[in-house]
Amino acid sequence: MKLATHVVASAILLLATLPALAQQDGRKHIVIGRTPAEVAKSPWSDAVLVGNTLYLSGYIGVDAHNQVPKSAEEETRLAMEELKHTVEAAGMSMDDIVKIDVLCTDLSLFPPFNSVYRTYFKNGFPARTFTGSSQLLLGAHFEITGVAIKAGK
Repeated sequence: MKLATHVVASAILLLATLPALAQQDGRKHIVIGRTPAEVAKSPWSDAVLVGNTLYLSGYIGVDAHNQVPKSAEEETRLAMEELKHTVEAAGMSMDDIVKIDVLCTDLSLFPPFNSVYRTYFKNGFPARTFTGSSQLLLGAHFEITGVAIKAGK
């Protein structure tokens, strides 16, 4: 019985911290999918919400094993899904994004990136840069960052 109580208490603690929305000086640090121990070691938040503005960290498209897919389209989809998940955790939608910055290690991947990217926005596209870069973490071809603003606040 003690084990069951411990498991339930641990689950409640975990649910209370993931996603962690720690408030500090009017800021909410959004952390998704990492354990409290991983968060303590990680020198970043997935996003920071200040007022109605959400600042998104860089997202790369890797699978559950931190492997970059073979196709640029799948890599883009994985990165955009992570970005979308974070935006939604902050109570926003992809249409609240006003600015996107993309780093890319191979500018010939511009067309396949765009073919996937365009499917994530319904009401027009955010302002965007697409910049050539040297090596990215884990051998990724793309890293996507952004800013979202919740309308009506």
